Amino acid sequence: MARLHRRHLVQIGGGRVIDLYYNFLSRKAVCAPRSGFDPGDDVSPVLFPHQRDIVRWCLRGGRRAIFAAFGLGKSLMQLEIMRLILAHEGGGRCLIVCPLGVRQEFKRDAELLGMCPQFVRRTEEVVGDGLYLTNYESVRDGRLDVSLFEAVSLDEASVLRSFGSKTYQTFLQLFDDVPYRFVATATPSPNRYKELIHYAGYLGVMDTGQALTRFFQRDSTKAGNLTLYPHKEREFWLWLATWAVFVQRPSDLGYSDEGYELPPIEVVWHEVPMPDDAAPAEDRDGQLSFIRDSAVSLSAAAAIKRATMGARIEKAAEIVAASPDDHFVLWHDLEDERREIGRQIPEAVEVYGSQDLDERECRIVGFSDGEFRVLATKPVLSGSGCNFQRHCHREVFCGVGFKFNDFIQAIHRVQRFQQSEPVRIDIIYAEGEGHVVDALREKWRAHDELTERMAAIIREYGLAEADAACAMRRSVGCERREESGDGWRVVNNDTVEETASMESDSVDLIVTSIPFSNHYEYTPSYNDFGHTSGNGEFFEQMDFLTPELLRVLRPGRIYACHVKDRILFGGVTGAGLPTVDPFHAQVIAHCMAHGFDYVGMVTVVTDVVRENNQTYRLGWTEQCKDGTKMGVGCPEYVLLFHKPQTDRTRGYADVPVAKGKDEYSLGRWQTDAHAFWRSSGDRLLEAADFADMDMSGRCRLFRDFTLSHVYDHEWHVSLADAMADSGQLPTTFMALAPASWSPDVWTDVSRMMTLNTEQSRKRRQNHVCPLQFDIVDRLIERYSNPGEVVFDPFGGLMTVPLRAVSMGRRGMGTELNPGYFDDGVAYLRAHDEKAYAPTLFDVGAA
Repeated sequence: MARLHRRHLVQIGGGRVIDLYYNFLSRKAVCAPRSGFDPGDDVSPVLFPHQRDIVRWCLRGGRRAIFAAFGLGKSLMQLEIMRLILAHEGGGRCLIVCPLGVRQEFKRDAELLGMCPQFVRRTEEVVGDGLYLTNYESVRDGRLDVSLFEAVSLDEASVLRSFGSKTYQTFLQLFDDVPYRFVATATPSPNRYKELIHYAGYLGVMDTGQALTRFFQRDSTKAGNLTLYPHKEREFWLWLATWAVFVQRPSDLGYSDEGYELPPIEVVWHEVPMPDDAAPAEDRDGQLSFIRDSAVSLSAAAAIKRATMGARIEKAAEIVAASPDDHFVLWHDLEDERREIGRQIPEAVEVYGSQDLDERECRIVGFSDGEFRVLATKPVLSGSGCNFQRHCHREVFCGVGFKFNDFIQAIHRVQRFQQSEPVRIDIIYAEGEGHVVDALREKWRAHDELTERMAAIIREYGLAEADAACAMRRSVGCERREESGDGWRVVNNDTVEETASMESDSVDLIVTSIPFSNHYEYTPSYNDFGHTSGNGEFFEQMDFLTPELLRVLRPGRIYACHVKDRILFGGVTGAGLPTVDPFHAQVIAHCMAHGFDYVGMVTVVTDVVRENNQTYRLGWTEQCKDGTKMGVGCPEYVLLFHKPQTDRTRGYADVPVAKGKDEYSLGRWQTDAHAFWRSSGDRLLEAADFADMDMSGRCRLFRDFTLSHVYDHEWHVSLADAMADSGQLPTTFMALAPASWSPDVWTDVSRMMTLNTEQSRKRRQNHVCPLQFDIVDRLIERYSNPGEVVFDPFGGLMTVPLRAVSMGRRGMGTELNPGYFDDGVAYLRAHDEKAYAPTLFDVGAA
């Protein structure tokens, strides 16, 4: 009924509908929810002023993150948060989850607040109300039921990543029923976007999948490669500021930094040469190389590690022996390195993964308290949460790797506030690992830069998340611009507002590719249809546009809507495997609900190999493990909707798309109806026939052959296998794609024939969902007459208006993104100039 009512409003007065539309847009703003309470002046005076402010802010939100620099007192703040929750609730249970070796720090700070937390590892040990401590392993392994607690805080939650990505995601979902949730960790690397988003999901601020689609652009060539949209970067950091406080020093919140100055740090790099007797590197083809470079392959990197292990540990032993009065942490990554450390540095006390948990913790605490001089451990085991600054200011990395977060966390075990000595970090790497060192240095630089950017936002807005949310608000509306030329008119504006201003029955054909729900965002504007929380909100916005499309289309004419189903990843949905959102079916239901007749669907087959490179859901290896988890490739669809003609007793449009048989031959009709091309082969093909052909020739020959012979699936597979055996089957696209006889399945659409080809050549921004020329041309030819108006409400690079003009029609389009609009106008103007530019023969005739 709501949809019918809204459609009626369109008919009686567009102004009121536009008001409703802009009310809808204003509700799109994202803001972290509040679910806590204000403790007022009950915060303990034991805390420093900046700590008291952060505690109040966290409790008002109820679900917040403290990303504070090393040594700013995160453990004390978490304890005070739990103390105040217990007081506010009149009892109950609270839990702090921390890494091994950290509980002693909490117990020391708890004494300052008059608290005595109990450490537990199993559910049966939880008896009575109060504050409990546990480690991550107990929760991860299911020994402790977190639903028993009213509040949970994760201390140094970045340690979860050492458990693996799957554990990281499922672990955070265990707390969905806990009312109060907090994260307190040293400032995470801001370029660890997924880590930040997982925290938002744990806190209940925003669904992980929603956050990914809202702020990040996908790499269409590689799955999982996410980068922030340039126009959303500041919005992303402002959004973080509404639920997470990034603090590097007390002055970020307006307080004195006295006692909170980081000690100076000296980083010394040591290159260890390859031993003279090292064997030359050998690649997979048996070629030998005397130049060692770990960038060549994983096996080459491992070989360099093995060949230099003794020399690297010898260098570490030399550094330790040169300073007999200093305490050292020796960081290593391999078990063989640990054993070599034990051989060359016998006084080193080892901490390793297979050790008894109590023994591991005892050794970490013992080193923290200065009971022995040298600790040998891995960053993934002891690099988070441990405070070694009281007795140690020296660290030696016995090797280098690409895991920057582990590296920076390990450094800050000693370089932290309340460190009284200058810090020295010795980093030992092997000859041939220079690129690893360069990558590490670059990540360090980016880490410092982005961390400072977040701190600047805190200094600007403080802990007033409402101010940050206000600053985060996107633009609403668009400064309308109109451009026109010979046979075309396009507008830079919100398509709902622009279409609402058009005359009824003024368009002869609508051809468009609508946004695929919230799969992409195109502009930093709330008007953007891609800026939605999911299908529900997307179709709510479409409820304002689709009735307008019905109104402006002539009776009996076609609305051709290009769509594609969406891949839903198992890590986001919880299904465990990729599933498919039948988006095209929802579009059909939506348009029919608004009065369109549904008259058919054209299927455009896409390249399954390219799709797998984008999604990793159709992998050959995974199919061999279990065929049940693999679906099929996702084609594109052109949905054909029909506006009811005035006279429903006859099937013809009010103005038919008529063609004379003298100009539209029987043969052309058959070609259009069947999209059927025959080849001239007279025998079955063999793999040898392909051997001397280039790849484009093979693809074309195979396509023509499948159209001229009865299709044999087993022969198709054997041919592909033969090409694979000879190393000629590509992995980046499907070389042997079967062709189709069906008029509703188009397999001959050129994936390269889009305006994105020109965009790439000119180094301009690519449109993320380009519409192919072939699709547009066929639809225009089939469903419009020469001289008629073809309209695209999501114009993008103005492919539809451009092809319409090229085919003797009049083109119209609207586009919200000003960059796309400008490029589209440039293409249209270039077409005008080409049409009227004098040729060489014109000059000669003059």
